[in-house]
Amino acid sequence: MEDQKVFRFYSFPIIILVNYLFFTGIKSEVYTVGGDEQWNTGANFDSWSQQYNYSIGDVLVFKYTEGQHNVYEVTQATYRSCDASSGVIAKYESGNDQVTLKEAKKYWFICNVAGHCLGGMRFSIDVKEKSNTNSTAAAAPTPPPEILEPSNSFV
Repeated sequence: MEDQKVFRFYSFPIIILVNYLFFTGIKSEVYTVGGDEQWNTGANFDSWSQQYNYSIGDVLVFKYTEGQHNVYEVTQATYRSCDASSGVIAKYESGNDQVTLKEAKKYWFICNVAGHCLGGMRFSIDVKEKSNTNSTAAAAPTPPPEILEPSNSFV
């Protein structure tokens, strides 16, 4: 009976610790593309995009005036040519687009409004697997030593 009390006493903090380490290790980041300048002409998206390390689950938020810009996720060839007649993976046009980075791969984004891509409204990012920031997390605490009851037998 005493063993069950000890187990219950130590099991709850261990469960809490494991849950904390699990949930804090999977935190995703949300990035507003272009920072304060947002998704607009004149921003330096190459410089902006190189400030961060992107991981699976992170979210890119493209904020712009609807109708003045758009966001196309494209292939590398389309990114280089700024010709979106082919190689378009996804289109976003709401003015407040959220793109979740679901795969570890290279992503390319452009604005397909005439002249904007060639004018610099494009960037690429390299998304990595989520790194576990708690890879050296402490192991579960060691239970206290077992207390032996004195024996009346002297052999």
